[in-house]
Amino acid sequence: MTDMEGVAGVLSSVDFCAPESRYYEVGRTLTTLETNAAIEGAMEAGGTDFLVVDGHGHGAIDPLQLHPAARLLAGRPLGYPFGCDATFDAAFIIGQHAKANTDGGQLCHTGSFSCDDQMLNGRSLGELGINLLFAAYFDVPTVLVTGDLACCDEAHALVPEIETVAVKEGLKRGVPAGITSEEARRYNGGAVHLHPDVARARIREGARSAIQRLRDIPRFWIAPPYELIRSFRPREDGTVPPPTRQYGDDLIRVLTQTPTPLPASP
Repeated sequence: MTDMEGVAGVLSSVDFCAPESRYYEVGRTLTTLETNAAIEGAMEAGGTDFLVVDGHGHGAIDPLQLHPAARLLAGRPLGYPFGCDATFDAAFIIGQHAKANTDGGQLCHTGSFSCDDQMLNGRSLGELGINLLFAAYFDVPTVLVTGDLACCDEAHALVPEIETVAVKEGLKRGVPAGITSEEARRYNGGAVHLHPDVARARIREGARSAIQRLRDIPRFWIAPPYELIRSFRPREDGTVPPPTRQYGDDLIRVLTQTPTPLPASP
């Protein structure tokens, strides 16, 4: 699974992460080459078959630059379980960012910058946590996470044994309450980045180590039944969208269910 905001050299959401961004093609190249580094490291440890999921909202993988050993799942719409099934031995998450409102999380958000929090069975989980879970649904452990330092800390809090590679570190600490989605998008753009070549070398090494340690890294799991609640940031006019709810006994069905708005508190 790949994202874009957690890639070394991706400096901002506005300038790198959408087709209209002035450095979008640079961002795609940086993301694709980090993905290739993970593939190369896994191959050094014996990996032979790779499915790359272009998980960034607007897309971030350049097929022309992608490692030839990989198959690519891309285009829109995509949805859970993103091609995952019980035939896979392990999952990697490349270029991931921390969940919304994370201290020091560069470009941190959950799904979109409009989401303030996402709670599964009362536990706050970002994109990272949900990705770990849907792979675990098929008994597939996620063994490597790469991204900013706050994201790597988030991964270790969920699976202490997981292999991580931090390729940058956000500078801003603390998240003010009540900011809008646009304010959140621009809130923590400052970060110290590794040089992309150094980041890729570390990702290659981390991927190799993750496959070598495969049997020592457990799955992250939350048992059913499930209740998924999302809350949202204020709009520009000061109004706040109602929270939404998804629920049920099957994780994939819950994740693909149309959210139901919850009634406003009295």
